[in-house]
Amino acid sequence: MEQAAKIQGILYVVSAPSGAGKTSLLKAVLAEMPELKLSVSTTTRVQRPGEVNGEDYNFVSVEEFKDMLQQDAFLEHAQVFGNFYGTSQWWLEEQLANGQDVILEIDWQGAQQVRKLMPECQSIFILPPSQTELYNRLTHRGQDSEAVIAGRMQAANNEMQHFAEYDYLIINDNFEAAKEQLKSIFMAQSQRIEAQAIRHQKLIDDLLSG
Repeated sequence: MEQAAKIQGILYVVSAPSGAGKTSLLKAVLAEMPELKLSVSTTTRVQRPGEVNGEDYNFVSVEEFKDMLQQDAFLEHAQVFGNFYGTSQWWLEEQLANGQDVILEIDWQGAQQVRKLMPECQSIFILPPSQTELYNRLTHRGQDSEAVIAGRMQAANNEMQHFAEYDYLIINDNFEAAKEQLKSIFMAQSQRIEAQAIRHQKLIDDLLSG
């Protein structure tokens, strides 16, 4: 008996400068599209109030992270604001092989690494509507000093220089509009011909047999 073809999951890479609203947009989309799964990155960053280990990030020490690097455990990794971040390669490959669509929420450095290894991935960049609005969003958090915010603004400017490397661009001016645009990308990709032909093989065979 011929084995049915398997649907390979879609890998999405989503990047944005700090303060552009990437995390909030993804949380809102995931609440409405539970068929998607967000990859949980490993980081050496200090756990913030309200964050859950294993859900928001896998929090590890610098020594543990370096040990994982030695074991080639990461598909991509980067150092951002003095902290290390990485994506588990074996977990990601397992999810995609099982047909699960996965979102990587990573910066432009990690995105470049992923595109080299997995060029079939779909990449999305999110921009704020203006420099002023970006600054307002960073200061609204009330968690950082002016010096830290200035550093984040500079890092954001550097990050935004790489937007043209991505497949899709969303401007997060109106949150609801940006959310719907992001959803539309995921929905369109899920209807790609390769996956639909496998999902609906019997129907297609019946339609074409007449």
